[in-house]
Amino acid sequence: MDRRENDRRYRSRAEMLRDRRRRRKRTCLIELLIVLFFIIVVVAVAGIFVWKKYGPSKVKADLNEYYGVDAAEQAAVIVNNTILEQKGIVSDGQFYLPYEAVRQEIDGGFYWNAAEGTLRYTLPLDLVEVPAESKEYTNAGQRESKDYVIVKNIGDQTYIAVDFILEFGNVTAKTYKSPNRVVLFDDWGKVKTTTAKKDTQMRWLAGVKSDVLAEVKKGDRVYFIEEEGDWKKVRTEDGIIGYIKSSALKSVKTETITSSSKAPEYTSMTKDYKINLAWHQVTNEIANETLSETIASTQGLTTISPTWFTVADTVGNLNSIASSAYVDTAHAANLEVWALVRDFDGGIDSPEETYQLLSSSLARKTLIDNLMMQVQQYNIDGINVDFEKVSEECGEHFIEFIRELSIECRRNQKVLSVDNYVPMGFNSHYELEEQGKVADYVIIMGYDEHYAGSWESGSVASIDYVENGIRQATKDVSAEKVINAVPFYTRLWEEVPKTEQELAAQAGTEQARYKMNVTSEALGMQEAEACVAQAGAAVTWDEETQQNYAQWESDGATYKIWLEDSSSIEAKLKLMEKYQLGGVAAWKLGFEKPEIWSVIEKYIK
Repeated sequence: MDRRENDRRYRSRAEMLRDRRRRRKRTCLIELLIVLFFIIVVVAVAGIFVWKKYGPSKVKADLNEYYGVDAAEQAAVIVNNTILEQKGIVSDGQFYLPYEAVRQEIDGGFYWNAAEGTLRYTLPLDLVEVPAESKEYTNAGQRESKDYVIVKNIGDQTYIAVDFILEFGNVTAKTYKSPNRVVLFDDWGKVKTTTAKKDTQMRWLAGVKSDVLAEVKKGDRVYFIEEEGDWKKVRTEDGIIGYIKSSALKSVKTETITSSSKAPEYTSMTKDYKINLAWHQVTNEIANETLSETIASTQGLTTISPTWFTVADTVGNLNSIASSAYVDTAHAANLEVWALVRDFDGGIDSPEETYQLLSSSLARKTLIDNLMMQVQQYNIDGINVDFEKVSEECGEHFIEFIRELSIECRRNQKVLSVDNYVPMGFNSHYELEEQGKVADYVIIMGYDEHYAGSWESGSVASIDYVENGIRQATKDVSAEKVINAVPFYTRLWEEVPKTEQELAAQAGTEQARYKMNVTSEALGMQEAEACVAQAGAAVTWDEETQQNYAQWESDGATYKIWLEDSSSIEAKLKLMEKYQLGGVAAWKLGFEKPEIWSVIEKYIK
């Protein structure tokens, strides 16, 4: 084989090897491409899965569903940062709000009497009255009109025109459509706001998968409500409340927003000194003659409240034992006279009768006219209202009575004070906030924690009970208008174990929780101390109640008494000082020890 043939064979083998290597490379490349394609598919599928699971939703929320608006004539109601459950309506282009929502959330000064078919609003010196389904109304007796129906009745619901509300309340309102809504604002003062850093979305809930409520543009201001993780709950100017990513918002800042509305100004006869009032229980005309003797040992007393007036009947007539000589004697002693009127003991004496009286505009007017006749006739300085038979149903009629009475007191420059139980959930219908707007003084009767009908013995006025009353009252009423009333009395409790038969008969009732039969009697300070001394019982200071306490056994019974004395009264007066109250009152003259007055005087200067 020649050399040339060898070269050809050699080249042929080399080409075969090169072809083999090329085929292998091509196969590897194809395999690599397949693997890469598979990886890309997996990544794409995973990306789609992750996006679906974690990517932001673009679904637009149905705002009708969001607001709970399910009829064309309905309107959502937004007050400050809350969407109310109650819905307004739109009629003839005018927005209307449900009466109860107006009263509870916007302006408690509106008063609707369904039986009489009238809406009232009490101004400082006059009444506004609107009949239902009318464009006309009276203001201070003068007939006026609007170009819309002011009050509408639809079914069992009453609605008030928004434009009419704005004439009286310290509130602003803006209305919007698609969907219909009214945005009201009355949270004047410091509010928290923030601004969008960029175009972003507000979502229904705090999460990117939640539906989009609104598009928020860069620079838009929103009202901050609260933080929730990486989200902020906010409200837009047009009343949409939802969540925006914190990273899309600037830092929260505090702004001061002032009202431009012309709300009525209710002037007060509040004094420039601390009130030191004592109630004088006067049961007949002869008792009026004891005033000089009764106040002889007092010190620092500024005001006396004789129990002169009782409501005689449900049409507003009045029983009176007022006395000009009494007033003259009080004035000579530099005392103002705030005569007390009550709805018990001497005339009407039940929640049903008080309701019948106060739910009638004519009966209220008759009673107020009769009171003011007495005030003028006897030169009385003020009225003290002590209505203790006000049921929950009667609450709005009671506060309307106070508002209407305040007009006459303001016109005649007479002081109006109102007595109240210690504020609790069950007596919230006395509406302390509304009282504080129109009355000169709101008196909290800080006693009867345990009373004659209690199923267990206890203090008449423990320090926690008293402070809770003050704390709750000053949430709704300016402190300088709040007077805390203290007891000059206590109760002597007698406890006797219940028999097995009694416990069996009470099984399953609330009363069964108490293992003792208890009875009590009210005692003045001197009488209570004499009772303890006669029993030979040791007196110890009870830190929990801030009172001196005594207990003893006699004839199978246990006797307990929490004393009211200089020490317990001073503890209560320190609360008056702590909360900067308008003064102190006491029930009643004649129950105190003379030295109590020097203690009180220290705190009213």
